[in-house]
Amino acid sequence: MKNKISLPLQQLIQILSIFLLSFCSVSAQVENIRNDLQTYIVHVRLYDQLDSTVSDDQLKAWYSSFLTEITADSNGGSSSRILHSYRHVLSGFAAKLTSAEVEEMKKNDWFISAMREKVYTLHTTHTPSFLGLHQNLGYWKDSQYGEGIIIGVLDTGITPGHPSLSDEGMPPPPSKWKGKCDGGITCNNKLIGAKNLVNSSEPAIDDVGHGTHTSSTAAGNFVSNANVLGQANGTAAGIAPRAHVAMYKVCLLWDCESSTIMAALDAAIEDGVDVISYSLGGGSSTFDEDPLYVGAFSAMRKGIFVSTSAGNEGPHSATLSNEAPWVLTTGASSTDRDLKSTVVLGDKQELDGQSAFQPTDFISRMLPLVYPGVKDEKSDAAYCVPGSLDGVLVGKDIVICRNGGLVSRVEKGQTVKDAGGAAMILINAKVDGYTTEAETHVLPTSHVSYVDGKKILAYLNSTSNATATVVFRGTVIGDKKAPAVSQFSARGPSIASPGILKPDIIGPGSGILAAWPNSMEKTKAQSTFNILSGTSMACPHLSGVAALLKSSHPDWSPAAIKSAMMTTAIGMNLNGDPIVDERMLPASILAIGAGHVNPPKANDPGLIYDIHPDDYIYYLCGLGYTEKQIRKIVNHKIICSNATSIPEAQLNYPSFSIQLGHDRKNYTRTVTNVGKAVSTYDLQIENPVGINIEINPTQIVFKNVNQKMTYNVTFNRSTTDTKTATYVEGAIMWLNGNHVVRSPVSIQLL
Repeated sequence: MKNKISLPLQQLIQILSIFLLSFCSVSAQVENIRNDLQTYIVHVRLYDQLDSTVSDDQLKAWYSSFLTEITADSNGGSSSRILHSYRHVLSGFAAKLTSAEVEEMKKNDWFISAMREKVYTLHTTHTPSFLGLHQNLGYWKDSQYGEGIIIGVLDTGITPGHPSLSDEGMPPPPSKWKGKCDGGITCNNKLIGAKNLVNSSEPAIDDVGHGTHTSSTAAGNFVSNANVLGQANGTAAGIAPRAHVAMYKVCLLWDCESSTIMAALDAAIEDGVDVISYSLGGGSSTFDEDPLYVGAFSAMRKGIFVSTSAGNEGPHSATLSNEAPWVLTTGASSTDRDLKSTVVLGDKQELDGQSAFQPTDFISRMLPLVYPGVKDEKSDAAYCVPGSLDGVLVGKDIVICRNGGLVSRVEKGQTVKDAGGAAMILINAKVDGYTTEAETHVLPTSHVSYVDGKKILAYLNSTSNATATVVFRGTVIGDKKAPAVSQFSARGPSIASPGILKPDIIGPGSGILAAWPNSMEKTKAQSTFNILSGTSMACPHLSGVAALLKSSHPDWSPAAIKSAMMTTAIGMNLNGDPIVDERMLPASILAIGAGHVNPPKANDPGLIYDIHPDDYIYYLCGLGYTEKQIRKIVNHKIICSNATSIPEAQLNYPSFSIQLGHDRKNYTRTVTNVGKAVSTYDLQIENPVGINIEINPTQIVFKNVNQKMTYNVTFNRSTTDTKTATYVEGAIMWLNGNHVVRSPVSIQLL
């Protein structure tokens, strides 16, 4: 007999089914919401009642109130969605939101904009003397080594207790300082702040090494007998060794999120730093859509100098990061120090390369020379990719590996070592040119140039019994070709603003010895210093120079400090020839900007090109940004008009970047006398090929310090020859016997 189910029970089952379906639907909606959550930086209107006395908790509560009405997921409350609250860089917050919630936000009158999270990447002892800074002598001593200046570094963290962070001889931080060391890190008079913006529950310890390296490059204290694996021995020091350091950890390994960087910029402004240094970026973007530009603008308005790296995407053109005119953008150059390792071939050729690992027990006898890429130069084996030499008969040979690919140079060496190889010769690709790096390799190595690599391969192909060895020459100082532009250093022109010449300047960025948190894992060597290369290393050099100038000239604006660096930069190497690039050809302005930094000269520039913060707003109007876009950058309402908008090339910048057709272009520049009260400057022009530069007046006479004078500049083509290069370059100089105030000129012919 069939079982019968009563009607009430059937109804109950139906009700339960409906409930379960509804519950599953709601659960699915919640799960979809969670899966759709992305980090947005939300810019809101600031109301008058929210003054500087409002606490951080009150500020977060106010921001949370905006989310209550629009968040679809109430689980955890709207406040749990907020990751960071901002006070200085903009009025707003970073929160986890769905795209639908952002659309709902746009309906409210408090809403200005929402920027989706961006992820940026890092741009990764002898240099003070290379830059003319000598202990107890001259400008370095006169500037008091940057004493009293606070450098805020945004990076991977710090290594407290490192000798470079000793506070021996350091005074306490200035009374304006509000920061502290969080997470159990002990501050001293050198390291005065350490905050982890990635995870506030953990200390800002450096797990990568990059942050320790960059902060010590900018402001590390004097450390004697510093070296890496016995090489480059000497007294290590940052460029501003008496400046204070505050570390803001913004990167997890090599990735740095924009909302975290904004939180660090906000904290640095609140804490009272004088210089902000960050060696990271994410390529070109419009100024209103990049949080780095927004945060840096707020810092600049507060009188804080912002130093950034150009990026490592060179030598290709238009590869810059950090293009805004209110930050300093630094490219990378070599120094005159080589850690020489020489390849000796069986036919007696000797070809100099570099390596920081120079073992004393390597027997420099001739060994078989092999090239795993002999049949296929594009194969993994040619690039010594991990695992690519498995099963290949390498033995105790010297192995040739091609530079490049997605494998680091040290990893290539590990591949060779794992296969039983005795040594590695690392040969450059054509694009690498003559740029070679001294690194902490895991086996005897020589990194050689493209030209020398071709010689090695030609020798290999000339005989069936090729042999070679590597001879280590140690640390050699005095390379007269230095400074040279490093191959990796990103180049202009700027995509975001072609009328601003970028990079602004170059500084030491190749083979830089600085502090390191731990031993070299691969070589098992104990070392608290390491050698790295990148525009990441160039940036903190300029941050340190900015600290020196800020110490010597506390009344100078960020624009004045930048101008002093740029107009006194040098364009010649130690041999008196024009600075060259990785091809050993004269480097273009789009590679070096104003030239190589010269700190002693920058301290006494004679004239400066100053820029009022509001002028950047008029410049943005001239770029065609809408008032809504500009508000996102400057954090207050503005009105653009024809009376206030200025063309980008009209900004009172220390350089010129002009797009020129067959019509004349007219601009003005205003210089401020920061030298002797009574002084006269005469004009000198280096006309670009096919261009006439006319300037009125041709002589400027000053009677007072801080007096301003304006001159007019006209650019016109002197030839209609269409075969002229796309870009031509020259310079405008004002000379008075004691000073050469030089502004580089780059002209794109249309």
